[in-house]
Amino acid sequence: MAVHTVRMQALTVALWQTPYAEGTAPVPSPPALTQTLAGLDAAAAQARAAGAHLLVTPEMALTGYHRDPDWLCAVAQPADGPWAQAVAAIAQHHGLAVVFGYPHTAPAGQRPYNAAQAIGPDGVPLANYRKVRLFGAVDAERFTAGPAGPCTFRYRGWCLGLLICYDVESAESVQALAEAGADALLVPTANMPEYDEVQQVLLPRYAGAHGVYLVYANACGAETGLSPGLAYGGRSTVVNPNGQLLARAGRGAELLLATLQPR
Repeated sequence: MAVHTVRMQALTVALWQTPYAEGTAPVPSPPALTQTLAGLDAAAAQARAAGAHLLVTPEMALTGYHRDPDWLCAVAQPADGPWAQAVAAIAQHHGLAVVFGYPHTAPAGQRPYNAAQAIGPDGVPLANYRKVRLFGAVDAERFTAGPAGPCTFRYRGWCLGLLICYDVESAESVQALAEAGADALLVPTANMPEYDEVQQVLLPRYAGAHGVYLVYANACGAETGLSPGLAYGGRSTVVNPNGQLLARAGRGAELLLATLQPR
């Protein structure tokens, strides 16, 4: 039987650099979650109108990142839960793929996983990744580390890999995805301005060393409901396989676009 492969096509990505909804509340109310989905829908419409094929959100975009740990446990959902279904409807309505961050249910007695899921423009799930490398106490108090191993999926002829925030700061994680055949790595993140070195130094270094595109979608603004609060540095970044900068956002809310070319 003949095997048909999809030829790689130019891939325009949109990075939704946004503050978390209800950033001053330690426990967002249901309207805040509805507001986030409405914002995602608007970003998807804007991205598609600009010619994007894929929209990438920040880490934990649906709920916020620096939230009450018990609340995150209570609201976490499976990969096929109502939030994923809502995002699938947005992806299908606008005809583009979406990678979104959310808390994924873990086995009983464990904190949820910090997850990112990819959904295709037909509303069909493509991949679900759970963050492996937890960032200090702020992650350890909220999340369970996911299983190690590269996570990839196919879209428009590309092999795309998923990492989350601190994962991409590991050369081994980037190398593992490159060795698994990934052409580009999509990285939802919630990085603080004091760690701008990631965008300025590490991403170009790792992209060039491993010959992959790096698409790094950061949050911006602040979450101040818990003490001490956290501020996010924006500067979402896209780097090509030669380690050259393709696009970088500023500090505030922005929809950043870049086109990845087949090689």
